[in-house]
Amino acid sequence: MIQSAVVPGTAVTITQESPLSSDLDVLFQRHALAMYEDTPPESIHMLPREDLARPEIAFLVLRDAGRPVAMGALKRIGADHAEIKSMHVLAEDRGRGFSRLMLAALLDHARGQGLSRVSLETGVQPSFAAARALYARAGFVECGPFEDYGPDPNSLFMTMTL
Repeated sequence: MIQSAVVPGTAVTITQESPLSSDLDVLFQRHALAMYEDTPPESIHMLPREDLARPEIAFLVLRDAGRPVAMGALKRIGADHAEIKSMHVLAEDRGRGFSRLMLAALLDHARGQGLSRVSLETGVQPSFAAARALYARAGFVECGPFEDYGPDPNSLFMTMTL
């Protein structure tokens, strides 16, 4: 399990934290705004912030020189299966590899928990193209709906075996 990681040669850290910390307000506000700007309300599957503070969810924060710039969560949904939730990087900090670092930390956490499969739901809209490409480069492949999801024309489901 990743409790804390430092990226050598940088001021970047990735730490398991509480999603309720007040210095994460901007991350959550921007994440919600991005979802509601581009996705029909019935197709938004992000968890409320308070619901991310559960024992079955590992919530990670990437900080650059102490400033929170990215977040991601891993929700255990079965004995050996987890779902990536609420992955977001602030727009002004994109293009610096933070999404790749966050995804790697989430997958490392999953491996450390003995999980053998990680899945996710993401949007089909053009604004999600970079996220879909990131997941595909990491080894995720398209799959059908999982857990409590049903078919949704605005959703793409992906999974990978660890």
